[in-house]
Amino acid sequence: MHFVNEQLMVGNVDDAQKPPPYVQSVLFVSGEHTIKPPQGVNYQYIPLKEYGEADPAQVKAAVDWLAQQPPNARIMVCCRAGMGRSVSMVIAYLVCVKGMSYAEAETLLKARRPGATPLPRLSHTVEQVKQMRVSQGGGQPAGPHVTPPRL
Repeated sequence: MHFVNEQLMVGNVDDAQKPPPYVQSVLFVSGEHTIKPPQGVNYQYIPLKEYGEADPAQVKAAVDWLAQQPPNARIMVCCRAGMGRSVSMVIAYLVCVKGMSYAEAETLLKARRPGATPLPRLSHTVEQVKQMRVSQGGGQPAGPHVTPPRL
C-alpha cells in the first residue's frame, strides 16, 4: 500500500481484502479478481480490464463513488498489483473532483507509487469523464486551481 496523500492510498488485491483499521472506504477495480467485501468499510467494486484503455463510464462511476465518500474518510483504491488501474482511478479523481491538472496528478502518483503505470490514453478518458460530469451536474466548475501536496 502506498499513500498518495493523507486521505488517498493505492494498493493491491491483498490490501483490498485486509485494509488497515484506519481505512474507511475501499474501491476495488480489478476485473480479473473478486473478493469478499471487507467488513467495516464502505466498499465498491468496478471491474476494469488490466492494461487496456478504460471505459469512460466505468471511470466516471469510480470518480463519482470516490467523490461521495465522507470528506475526511481515508480511502484505498486497489487493483491486482496497485500500479495501473488503482493509480489511474486516483488520477481521474484528483483531476475531475479536486481540480488538479492531469500532468500534476500523474506526477504525484508516479512519485508516491514507484512503478505506477497509468492506463493507455488515460488523459483522453479523464477529459471525457470531466465532460460527462459537467453535463450531468457533478463536475467541478472552473475555479481556483488546487496545488498538489509537496513531495
